[in-house]
Amino acid sequence: MESKFQNEHGECPKNLKIGVSVYDQYDTFVASLTECLKSMAKQKEKDENISINVEVVSAGGKQSVQNDQVTDFINAGCDILCINLVDRTDATMIIEKAKNANVPIVFFNRELVREDLERWDKLYYVGSSAAESGDMEGQIVVDLCTGEDNFKKWDKNGDGKLQYVILEGEAGHQDSLVRTEHSINIITEAGINLEKLGDGIANWNRAQGKTKMDQWMGEIGDDIELVLSNNDDMALGAIDSWKESGKSDWPLIVGIDGTAPALQEVLEGNMQGTVLNDAPGQAHSILEIAYSMGQDIELPEDIELTDDIYVSLPYRIVTAENVEQILKQQYQP
Repeated sequence: MESKFQNEHGECPKNLKIGVSVYDQYDTFVASLTECLKSMAKQKEKDENISINVEVVSAGGKQSVQNDQVTDFINAGCDILCINLVDRTDATMIIEKAKNANVPIVFFNRELVREDLERWDKLYYVGSSAAESGDMEGQIVVDLCTGEDNFKKWDKNGDGKLQYVILEGEAGHQDSLVRTEHSINIITEAGINLEKLGDGIANWNRAQGKTKMDQWMGEIGDDIELVLSNNDDMALGAIDSWKESGKSDWPLIVGIDGTAPALQEVLEGNMQGTVLNDAPGQAHSILEIAYSMGQDIELPEDIELTDDIYVSLPYRIVTAENVEQILKQQYQP
């Protein structure tokens, strides 16, 4: 029987050519992940005495561009594809192209629907639970607002509830919807009263996050007591807006991803917390799956597949209490 890790010629190539397509090169978390992947590939080259060529391209937010990139990768002889989907609901063409060429795919970070992952036995997904990240973001707020004195610190107008705005990733995107729902539910289920003053789509983007916050600053800035963000880049945009405003009475600001710039803002006290999405851990899992497929060997024991398809890495809460430790673990050699 042919091994699921063999290439279309029934061979197990010693050297690996990996094609990586990301939805947007300006997403800080995705950029960090791909840098980790390239760095780890170089180290594995030395450890295993082989050549691992990792080529990373950006689709610029266009699914049609990403589809063409997959064709180019296949034509260039890539052994493995690693895809960060533009549109998580539109993976059919990519899967069919790869299946016809017998080139396995490791999808990552933007989870496609289960039915698509079941189209072929050489498809994998590496990521983390959007629900867990939303729960942890909400828990940061709960922990910081538990107790009368703590709550009063953020309830600036003393009305017994937190007036909030929320920056959302993409309209209709699963991770955005789930993170929003879960963060709000955790806060309200803890007995904290919330009043929404605004919500806006900022497409995971720092500049768009700032633009949206600039608008709110002009309309309701003094009333905002809590800023929830579906990711760190948009939260950083909100922080940029508050810095520019010159105001000293800032709201509680939380995000998700644990990027280096966000952790720095937590360290400086401008952001009260974030939820660490393990970029090195995801990169390690992606590389090990790709390497195992290319070499026709078993996955190492530290890579645990669920349903023979999924690798899901846990999140971690980051606040002022542990941010220095996390910075050293994640971003310092």
